[in-house]
Amino acid sequence: MMLRRLVLLILIFFVVVAGLGAWKFWSIRQQIAIFTAPKPPIQISASEAQQIEWQSRLPAIGTLTARQGVELTAEISGTVDQLSAVSGQVVDAGQTLLRMHDEVERASLATAEAQVELAELDFNRQRNLLQRQSISQAQFDQASSTLRQSRARAAELQAILQKKTIKAPFAGRLGIIHVDPGDYLSPGTPIATLQDLSSLHVDFSLAEQHYPRLSVGQQVELTVSAFPGQRFGGEITAINPRVDAASRTLLVRASIDNPEEQLLPGMFAELDVLLPDTQPRVVVPETAVNFSLYGNSVYVVVPADDNQAEGDGGQLEAKRRFVRLGERRDGLVVIIDGLQAGEQVVSTGQLKLDDGTAVVINNSNPL
Repeated sequence: MMLRRLVLLILIFFVVVAGLGAWKFWSIRQQIAIFTAPKPPIQISASEAQQIEWQSRLPAIGTLTARQGVELTAEISGTVDQLSAVSGQVVDAGQTLLRMHDEVERASLATAEAQVELAELDFNRQRNLLQRQSISQAQFDQASSTLRQSRARAAELQAILQKKTIKAPFAGRLGIIHVDPGDYLSPGTPIATLQDLSSLHVDFSLAEQHYPRLSVGQQVELTVSAFPGQRFGGEITAINPRVDAASRTLLVRASIDNPEEQLLPGMFAELDVLLPDTQPRVVVPETAVNFSLYGNSVYVVVPADDNQAEGDGGQLEAKRRFVRLGERRDGLVVIIDGLQAGEQVVSTGQLKLDDGTAVVINNSNPL
């Protein structure tokens, strides 16, 4: 009786162990199936690598300066009598801008001119006497010297009188006038700025190795932060014949037409020097490139390996490919090596990809 119970217990134990083992085996098989099941394809947006005519450019940064610009200042002291212009006014060359009180100078000039007349009369009288040998040569020379001194004094007073009137040295636009009638001006007192805005200069520096690619008349394009997206054209007018020994750069000047006066002197400008070597280049959107310390790469969309074997082109996968990059401009980047025109590259969604990840293209929602 005891033996029968022992055998029964042993059978029950083996049945329970076998059941637990079968359950555990089934559970492990289920987990393996979950982890080995193919992942659903990841949605990405893709763009086709295009071959376009690409014009190489040399990027640079510079500062705008006026073709003609000056800070108007007082050359001599005096009190402002009349202002003939207002701040911001467009003036012509030679137009009167400011007059100082000049009564004292005019009176002094009148006295000097009277002395000139008297000296001329005395000179003519002394010359006649010299011709009749009634006076010595020394007396005639004294009269001649007196005449020249009188004329010089009159010319000096005339110049001082002219400096009492400040005129525009060239046509342009006045800045803010800093003086008012009645103000006393000392020599060097700033009055206003005058800028010719019809055309501007932009000075910029380029590395010395670019010198063979530069020439006078070469076209440039620039942008300023005040007008984002708008490009202004110009051309190189001068190349400095000396390389800066400290920075190893070459100073270049370009002229920019500014008929609408959108650009102002002192503005910071980003510009490109257009090079004549236009060539066909393969380009992709800049968002398609993965930049890293190990090299730059793109994900190329290709048919899955299984589909290639079975002849089914329905499923796609992303293959990582390292590329060599060229210039970047306007959201595009040149691919020098590693990609052919016509191949599709992933433009957004790369962060979710690994090499060989199944993908599906959905350009309707690039985000």
